[in-house]
Amino acid sequence: MSRVGKKPIIIPVNVIVKLYKNFIIIKGKYGILVKKIPFELKIIQKNNSLTIILLKNTKYFKSLYGLYRMLIYNMIKGVSTLFYKTLYLTGVGYKALIKDKKLILSLGYSHTLNYTIPNGIFIEIIKNNTIILKSINNEKLGTFASKIKANRYPDPYKGIGILFKNEKINYKSGKIGKNTK
Repeated sequence: MSRVGKKPIIIPVNVIVKLYKNFIIIKGKYGILVKKIPFELKIIQKNNSLTIILLKNTKYFKSLYGLYRMLIYNMIKGVSTLFYKTLYLTGVGYKALIKDKKLILSLGYSHTLNYTIPNGIFIEIIKNNTIILKSINNEKLGTFASKIKANRYPDPYKGIGILFKNEKINYKSGKIGKNTK
């Protein structure tokens, strides 16, 4: 059994949790999130905490036990305090701007890349090369950030590309050897 799944989830004061059949509805300062829970998992709400109980003891549902505990925990954390992801565009001429609910990236290609901003994600651009993504939904935020990063992974030789905030590049030295004619 999952050690993560056994831990109770503490609900902050400014968050309201409602259980309806196999749905959990979480309402907080920044919005509302709804998640469908498998019938094999049961959620019990006591005072200011949630506990998840496994009803069917199979290998598959044991794996979902800890997963759903963390998904619910992230939902509660998201509606009370937003999730942030910061992306840095490092390279000559790399820039980003927002126009008509679209993120426009110039990453050294012959064309610009246009992304429609998903609902629930807010974007802030600082100095044309820093993108701050904010959302209450951690899953949606991570997916969108990885889509943006997939356009230009960091180059291990020059260090240019799209980087997350605390990401480090393992630089390579390049060719080392005798100068041949």
